[in-house]
Formats: sequence, C-alpha cells, structure tokens
Amino acid sequence: MEATPRSRLEANRVLVLSTVAFTLLFAVWLMLGVLGIPIKQELGLSKIQFSWLAAIAVLSGSLLRLPFGVLTDRFGGRRTMTAIMLAAAIPTYLLSTAHSFSEVLVYAIFFGIAGNSFSVGIAWNAAWCERDRQGFALGTFGAGNVGASITKLLGPALIAVPATGLLGGVVPGGWRLVPAVYAVLLVAMAFVVWYCTPRVDRLPGAGRSIASLVEPLRKVRVWRFGLYYVIVFGAYVALSLWLPNYYVAVYGLSLSKAAFLTAFFIFPASLLRPLGGWLSDRYGARPVTYAVFGAMLAACVPLGLAKQSAGIDLWTFFTLVELLGVSMGIGKASVYKYIPEYFPRDVGLVGGLVGTLGALGGFFLPLAFGYVEAWSRRPESCFWVLFVLVASSLAWLHRAVIVIRRNESRVAVSDVRG
Repeated sequence: MEATPRSRLEANRVLVLSTVAFTLLFAVWLMLGVLGIPIKQELGLSKIQFSWLAAIAVLSGSLLRLPFGVLTDRFGGRRTMTAIMLAAAIPTYLLSTAHSFSEVLVYAIFFGIAGNSFSVGIAWNAAWCERDRQGFALGTFGAGNVGASITKLLGPALIAVPATGLLGGVVPGGWRLVPAVYAVLLVAMAFVVWYCTPRVDRLPGAGRSIASLVEPLRKVRVWRFGLYYVIVFGAYVALSLWLPNYYVAVYGLSLSKAAFLTAFFIFPASLLRPLGGWLSDRYGARPVTYAVFGAMLAACVPLGLAKQSAGIDLWTFFTLVELLGVSMGIGKASVYKYIPEYFPRDVGLVGGLVGTLGALGGFFLPLAFGYVEAWSRRPESCFWVLFVLVASSLAWLHRAVIVIRRNESRVAVSDVRG
C-alpha cells in the first residue's frame, strides 16, 4: 500500500509517542541501578542480595518480550503499550512503601513488566512505517534506552529530599520519592498514548496462525542474533546497573558522581543507535558488527586487569567504559539491521525473541558479575565475564561468515558449470 501524507503523519505520531513512552518505561525498568544503593544501605543487604536486587526486574522485563510482540501484532501497539504502562504503575508506586528485601523483590518482579515495552514498540513501529524507513524508525525508537540515564541524573537529587517526605509526609522522601514520581508519570503517559495515537491500529498478525508466526524460531540464525544482542544490549543493561556501585566501591566516589559518570556511559550506548543504523545501511550489518566486537574486546583487556597493576586511574577507566558504550550503541542497531534483511515478514516476532535473549543477558550478567566477584574478590572480574562473551560471539560470527562465503562460492561454481 502506497503511503499517504496522512499515514506518514500517523506513523510519525506512533514513532514519537512510543519512543517517549519507552524512554519512561526504560527508566522505570532500570531504576534499581541507582535506588539499589540506598536500599542496600537501609536494609543491610549482602553483595549477592544486591546482585539479585539489580537483576530481578530485568528478568521479568525479559521473559515476556516474545509474547508481547505477538500480542502487539494481533491487538495493536496502542492497546498493548497503554496496558503495560498502567500495569507497571501500580507496583512502581508500591515500591515506595517497601520496608524489607522480600517486598522490594516482589514489587521489582511486577514493575519489571516495563522492560517488555521494547518488543511492543518494535512491532508497533514496524507495522506503521514504510519499509524504506523501518531502519531509521526502529533505531530512533531504540534510542529510548537513554531512559536508563534519567534515574542516574535525577535520582540523586530526588533521593536527597528528607526521608520524612513532603506535604506532611503525604509524598514520600528519600529514595522512595523516585518510584512515586514515576508511577504518576506512567499513568499520565498512558492517557497520552491512548488519546493521541491512531484509534484504528494496524494488526499485521491478525490473520496469521500461531504456527506461521513462530516458524522463524526454528532458524539457528535467529538465536545467533540473540547472542549478539546479549553482548550489545544485555551487557549494556548489566553495566548500567553495575557501574554506579563499581565507581563507589573502587574509586570512592559519591553516589551522585557515580550516577553522573554512569549516565555518560548510557548516552552513547543509547543515542548512537541511529548512527549504527546509518552505518549498517551504508556498509552492511556484518562489517559494523565485526568492528563493534573488536572494539569491545580491545576495551575489555585493560578493564579486566587489576587497577593497581594496570595503572587504570578513574579517567582511563571512564574512557574505556565510554568506548564500550559507543560500541554497544552502534552494535544494537547493526544487530537489528540483520532482522528485516533476513526476516522481512517477521520483524515483530524475531525482534521480540532477539530482544528477549538480550534482556535475559541483562538479568544473568549482573548475577554473574556478583558471583564471580564473590569468588575472585576482584571487582574488575565483571570485565572478565564480558571479555569471554564478546570473544565467543566474535568467533561464532566469523565462523558463520566463513560458512556463508563457502556456500556462495559453491553456488557461483554451480552457476558457471550449469
């Protein structure tokens, strides 16, 4: 169907409002990256408990990405995105009332549903945007990952509000003010999305059977793309949660300074997605992904050495972490560039699965960081874990390229003989 000026305008409304909603939902999903530190201090949590605290919301925001992508194709992004925001608002507010480790975990499981909004927005924008604009639209929507920096930047100021609260205690104070504010914003944004996006939505999955929808999941290539996304997105989520505590524990920074420096990791890791899409359009997803993995390996080697023996001062560490952030921002787009190339009819489904695997990486990696550090007593050991994952992914990518080129050579020889 040829795009009309009205359909382009509606597609732009979907893109803008879904990106704003996703930015807010992403901030909610990862807010424990900053709030976890005062919660840890207030509740006297161990390192392992802190690891679970940082990871549990990521888990619940990962497991349902695939079903939410299918639901979006069948019922529309307008309904699904609105439902996610309203459903996340309740446990987000209840977090402000928590007084025990178990309460925090339970509420985190439920507000973690916010993380599933990624697959909703991917499917929604893929349905509305023209094919030649899908790369730009998906890259722009994905830049909503920058929401992870909102709590890093604003959280310390809100946490500084006296614990007695405001308005005679009606509004909570300290770290509890952050989830209370987010809950109000979620409800407000849900109304904006519901009333300002097209009433008649596009439902690309409405006429397809479940069997046809899940057919691409049998392809090994899909799971390989998922592993790549663990590196560029799962590790990004994990470091967004882990870095504030790392800066505090290793370099003795205050929480506000640690959160500020972590925000500078989040900016390029989020806002460079459109650049990654442009590079992938021009040079191809494969060479861009090669370069991303190579740069990440180069950064992980010095980061994985002990601070004392490698002479890694704060600003050297910050620079290397920025290199990781730049690589991840470009890599998120290059990995998703593969999807419409190989699965043009199943962007929502395949994108949902790849997003699920990447987000699950964001759950398991903080736990791995915590357990490896507890075993080694080396805080830099988190970068050992990342190095192994990147090296493994690069090896699989290179092997896949060799197989593809070998098959292309056989086809070329067969054509000549034929």
